[in-house]
Amino acid sequence: MPMSLLLDPPVTDALRTQIVELWVDVTNAGGAVGFVAPVTADDVRPVADAALAGVTAGLDRLLIGVDEGRLVALLFIVDNRFALKAHWRVLKRVMVVPGSQGRGYGAALMREAAAVAVRLGLVAVQVTVRDGHGLDRFYRGLGFREVGRIPGALRIAPGDDRDELLMWLDLPQPQEAALTAGSAAASATSV
Repeated sequence: MPMSLLLDPPVTDALRTQIVELWVDVTNAGGAVGFVAPVTADDVRPVADAALAGVTAGLDRLLIGVDEGRLVALLFIVDNRFALKAHWRVLKRVMVVPGSQGRGYGAALMREAAAVAVRLGLVAVQVTVRDGHGLDRFYRGLGFREVGRIPGALRIAPGDDRDELLMWLDLPQPQEAALTAGSAAASATSV
């Protein structure tokens, strides 16, 4: 059964527990989602609660992927909380269940996040990537481009500082889509 994507599901106690469990599993498998392994649910819960508070307050959005009733992917579409940046959002805590690489969960999650952002009228989305995991290749394959790099911004351990990469995706705008469609139609009729 393919993964189903749900935007802003009810934030129940059961979903909170599943999110914390996924977050712990992803971190302990080496994922770059705000922690360094090893972590426990007690480590992750306060950060997850803070992220979910933004969702329940209506500021942020939660996109989850479910396969056979199991949470397998998620990300937060986070408002910048600054009027001059209201036209774009940050995608945070992008997670896919460990061991599922190659099933297309990550790409489907990111494509749906971009589609949601377009429906919200946004012009772009940004994701921050910890260098050293090769994830920048994944995001480039989805159309993101590196727009910034902060050298040594993330201290994983003493002597292990990593660059923080800022990846940006320009989103198609309704007027651009209409102009492109109009140009294509004009070209087709002028031949």
